[in-house]
Amino acid sequence: MDLSVGTREQGGRMIVEVSGEIDVYSAPALRDQLNTLVAAGHHHLVVDMQGVEFLDSTGLGVLVGGLKRVRTQGGSLHLVCSQERVLKVFRITGLTKVFAIHDSVDEALASQPSDAGA
Repeated sequence: MDLSVGTREQGGRMIVEVSGEIDVYSAPALRDQLNTLVAAGHHHLVVDMQGVEFLDSTGLGVLVGGLKRVRTQGGSLHLVCSQERVLKVFRITGLTKVFAIHDSVDEALASQPSDAGA
């Protein structure tokens, strides 16, 4: 399954909707989208991974890189993921301690500031 990456604004934040497989072949598309958003001044991002079927170490690296990038701008990157097969990857790697992981976009939006007024 290919990777699909889209964006939309909601509640003053950018939502990055990701579906498919995030692997060594497709991860650069996600990295490019995150870099573009940060460069455009969006420093509080929500990555909606509800449609992600597979995540490998390259995909994890892209997410960690995106988190570092927004943090250097005083921002945040929250993940939305409730699928056990993807959550397991975060648990095994200890990244549940690094990322704020939510069950829904609304929950993620309620827990972070907006870029509005930034």
